Amino acid sequence: MESASLSRIGLAGLAVMGQNLALNIADKGFPISVYNRTTSKVDETLDRATVEGKLPVSGQYSPRDFILSIQRPRSVIILVKAGAPVDQTIDAFSEYMEPGDCIIDGGNEWYQNTERRISEAEKKGLLYLGMGVSGGEEGARNGPSLMPGGSFQAYDNIKDILGKVAAQVEDGPCVTYIGEGGSGNFVKMVHNGIEYGDMQLISEAYDVLKNVGGLSNQELAEIFTEWNRGELESFLVEITSDIFRVKDEFGDGELVDKILDKTGMKGTGKWTVQQAAELSVAAPTIAASLDCRYLSGLKDERENAEKVLKEAGLKEEIGSASSGIDKKRLVDDVRQALYASKICSYAQGMNLLRAKSLEKSWNLNFGELARIWKGGCIIRAVFLDRIKKAYQRNPDLASLVVDPEFAKEMVQRQAAWRRVVGLAVAAGISTPGMCASLAYFDTYRRARLPANLVQAQRDLFGAHTYERTDRPGAYHTEWTKLARKNNPTLH
Repeated sequence: MESASLSRIGLAGLAVMGQNLALNIADKGFPISVYNRTTSKVDETLDRATVEGKLPVSGQYSPRDFILSIQRPRSVIILVKAGAPVDQTIDAFSEYMEPGDCIIDGGNEWYQNTERRISEAEKKGLLYLGMGVSGGEEGARNGPSLMPGGSFQAYDNIKDILGKVAAQVEDGPCVTYIGEGGSGNFVKMVHNGIEYGDMQLISEAYDVLKNVGGLSNQELAEIFTEWNRGELESFLVEITSDIFRVKDEFGDGELVDKILDKTGMKGTGKWTVQQAAELSVAAPTIAASLDCRYLSGLKDERENAEKVLKEAGLKEEIGSASSGIDKKRLVDDVRQALYASKICSYAQGMNLLRAKSLEKSWNLNFGELARIWKGGCIIRAVFLDRIKKAYQRNPDLASLVVDPEFAKEMVQRQAAWRRVVGLAVAAGISTPGMCASLAYFDTYRRARLPANLVQAQRDLFGAHTYERTDRPGAYHTEWTKLARKNNPTLH
């Protein structure tokens, strides 16, 4: 009788994401208790539950009542701001929780905080999951991509709920048990890093088409709609076509042209680049996208630089670069450059995940990660299915660039890719994401690099030694002494 009147699960933190996820859970037939420190948010959620279909949502107004309204073993999702607020919420709830109960943090949390909380929860007999949630407000309500990591028992307790609540694609729900520790949060962090790269590359495609090709917003909307029917089919390409169509309600033209060119960020992209550096993994496309967000924030400095450099004699090259341009060919070239650059960005993200998985013994399944990103999340794209298949063909794949299918596509598109980057450089339009991707591709595909000279320099000034190509061992050379001996005029 007790369990019949209790909720199956609880959710605390009723900002829009929390409200939407709670209503999604209730919509799938799972009675849910909700709680928020600001009680008006509880009332708001209950009103929405009534309006959206008399959903089984129970509002609670104190931590004690909230916890005791959930059937054992209790599972509580918290969606509050990352950092100290998570610890405060856990402290408030754990007082009333019992061994075997579980806390699930659904925020964008730093993975090491999750690992600390797992060990703290264990001391109290509690289970803990750090669960990445992607898809924004709409995804939370209608089906997100979910990345739970931590206690497998905790995952198993709510597997049926997560499987129904997640986005559904042809090969299953967009959720899987990621692995132990903070793996779920780490995977979500890298997902966001890939998202940074994707968005930057799309903005560069827009810049080249608009300022070199001279395309109007209406033409851009049609191009992105067309691209969304082919290999570039994705959530971000789809919403980009919508953005170009929205008129400005306060004046003439489209709204996109009135938006201040400063991009905000919340930190996951920065964490991704920091982790890449820590693990010695090259992630230049993701790093370039982060740098561009930093530079976009220097609006006043950029406006001043434009003025100063014009006075110094810098001439705009866009006009001369775009004269006599074949628009149809440019559009097709940019499509190919965007696709090839995206492959490099995803390859960098996957390589970072592989390096961390090895370091932490998480045994991440990269094909499965690509599968759960096919629906619900911000980077969902049709070509994730091909990434999934690439890792199914070879789970130890060194890079997507050397998967036979993707390798063919990169080779087929490289001429167009080089034309776009060359055109942008000639026009004075920065395409750091595309340039970084192309440089990554060109560096990775070369069996021999000029790194031999750098190592020789290191040996000369720091006696760091070097290896040889023709015999084993470490060597040190007295470069300056030998150079002078062999060429007396240098004395």
